Amino acid sequence: MKSMGYFAFVLLSISILSYGLSGAVYAQEAPVLPLSVTSDLPTYSSGDSITISGSIKTLAEYSQSVTIVVVSPDGNIVTIAQVIPSSDGSYTTTLKAGGTMNTSGDYEIRAQYGSQKITSTFVFTAEGSTAPEPEPEPTPEPEPTPEPEPTPEPTPEPEPTPEPEPTPEPEPTCGAGTELVNGICQVVQTNTEKGGGCLIATAAYGSELAPQVQFLREIRDNTVMSTSAGASFMTGFNQLYYSFSPTIADMERENPMFQEAVRAFITPMVSTLSIMTLADTNSEAEVLGLGISVIMLNLGMYIAAPAFIGIKSYKHFKSRK
Repeated sequence: MKSMGYFAFVLLSISILSYGLSGAVYAQEAPVLPLSVTSDLPTYSSGDSITISGSIKTLAEYSQSVTIVVVSPDGNIVTIAQVIPSSDGSYTTTLKAGGTMNTSGDYEIRAQYGSQKITSTFVFTAEGSTAPEPEPEPTPEPEPTPEPEPTPEPTPEPEPTPEPEPTPEPEPTCGAGTELVNGICQVVQTNTEKGGGCLIATAAYGSELAPQVQFLREIRDNTVMSTSAGASFMTGFNQLYYSFSPTIADMERENPMFQEAVRAFITPMVSTLSIMTLADTNSEAEVLGLGISVIMLNLGMYIAAPAFIGIKSYKHFKSRK
């Protein structure tokens, strides 16, 4: 009898020990992604504020921004922003639904930090667009059924008393130049302009508040984008520009000499854009004409003039031989 009790005690000890070991094996922490991105809501409509946020597990040794691109269902770039992450790896930016977002459907958020990339989606519904209602199926005529026998009415169950909802705490009021982020008033800088940020110029002049960058943004938003031809031109230009500008902007921040070279290269072009201030924003013809003039002037200054000087120099050195 004693041997049977001892044997049962050993089996019980082995069962408890194996249960503890198996629990330790299967208890694993959820994996943490190296880069994440998400929106605060799954769906938006015109006029809503869209907050895009995420986190970076491992920050780079030097200051490097997160590039965020929003792409419409038809593949066009709606907006682009560059956000400097905080010391804990988190980042956030906001944009307003509407404007260039004029197509209902699934919009894709593309985030890139160095070589790390990730995507997310949200749904946008444009004003005046409604989902087509399905045609009602014809209702078949009901077949005659025999009259059911009367059944006693069931006793109604008492309705549960709803629990009182907790009263939310009042949010603090933030002053000018700050925004409420996670219950704390913080200074937040975002690049959510009508056509996105001027990445190369911002990196070349050191800040998006530089006078040259503000001048470029005013010419684009207040003059070029005020006409249908200018808006169409900017849509095609953004597709090309934002395919390489994030890489050049990062190279400028990493190499001060390259930053100075880019600044010297684009300064004449920024000066020529002052011609666009002469255009009447209500006149499609004036904006289009002056825009073509600025393009031709820059082609002559950056391509035709260097080519002419190169040909003349080549002929001069060839004649001296």
